[in-house]
Amino acid sequence: MKSAYLMRQQPVSIYIHLPWCLHKCAYCDFNSHATAPNQFPEHLYTKQLIADLTQAATLIDGREVRSIFIGGGTPSLFSPESIAKILSTCANVTQLKDRCEITLETNPGTFEYQKFAEFRSAGINRISIGAQSFNDKHLTALGRIHNADEAIHALQTAHKIGFQNINVDLMFGLPSQSIEEAFTDIQTACNQEVSHISYYQLTLEPNTIFHRFPPQLPNEDTNWEIQSNGLKILERAEYQRYEVSAYAQEHAQCVHNTNYWQYGDYLGIGAGAHSKITTHDGILRNQRTRQPDSYMQAVSNQSHVLQQHLATSDQLIFEFMLNNLRLVDGFTSDTFSTTTGLPWSHVEQQVNTQIEQGLIEQAHHRYRASAHGYQYLDELTQRFLPNQ
Repeated sequence: MKSAYLMRQQPVSIYIHLPWCLHKCAYCDFNSHATAPNQFPEHLYTKQLIADLTQAATLIDGREVRSIFIGGGTPSLFSPESIAKILSTCANVTQLKDRCEITLETNPGTFEYQKFAEFRSAGINRISIGAQSFNDKHLTALGRIHNADEAIHALQTAHKIGFQNINVDLMFGLPSQSIEEAFTDIQTACNQEVSHISYYQLTLEPNTIFHRFPPQLPNEDTNWEIQSNGLKILERAEYQRYEVSAYAQEHAQCVHNTNYWQYGDYLGIGAGAHSKITTHDGILRNQRTRQPDSYMQAVSNQSHVLQQHLATSDQLIFEFMLNNLRLVDGFTSDTFSTTTGLPWSHVEQQVNTQIEQGLIEQAHHRYRASAHGYQYLDELTQRFLPNQ
């Protein structure tokens, strides 16, 4: 099909999952596993991950890689030598785009000057630091292993090392958080030398400590005041919102996450990682074995790829809207057809219905969530589920 051919000419992204961390936070539902320092099988996992990457690279043969994102867990627990081996393999078995964005997630509690200087030498050119708050009381409630001073020190140290592209993760709507405390957090983030701020509301996800033992959270009106005024603080500091929870200085939007939101293709490597790849037959989705020990064993006999399937038309529509409606700029009908392989007529009536109800707006051949739709984005995207 023509659209599949066009997608296979587009650059792809690679996600690499390193699943260990020093402490499982109360809100975390990621595939992460607590470990003591140097007590996890770094060398074996790196070896098996490289084998996985080498095998899987054939799926994106000939396509440029626009971004690599190393997430977790706390990937900075791994040594610079292991990260260098992984990135060297990426360069050898795939075609990296010039100035490929290469991100490493890190926790302020694991930030060391020399180690992160070596990460930079290994090829990391973007750092994402999970501060979450600059208030010690709230950091303790979240189960974070760092304090506020360490978070600020990590951001300042990253800049001193020479990282120009630095993201800080920040949450609001924390247990017992006041409006003033939330404003102090976002203003503190803006005062740092960071190019990108991920600013999102705490949610109670299944299979987390907070879900089993819910804390007292700010009510909906308080969270709305925090978010709406937080956005004004970000705008005054020249951070522009380009996605629901992403704010960037000029030319500092996250390439990797933008590829997700635009429903681009990506290859997921490591325990539990997901992939989305456009093939001749359609959009292929798969997931790798989730438990790290099982994953490492399964890679040896090439049984680590699970739940592989082609996405149905209904799934494609929902997944496209789930991602693209997060973007401030939205999408075009041509983008929909190119990335899903479906004609615009498959979704046109559904989109027009949401326009009539004031949840989507159309301007200059682009479709995007209206201000009201953006406020209730979960409800809007669920309207594109099958049989809705």
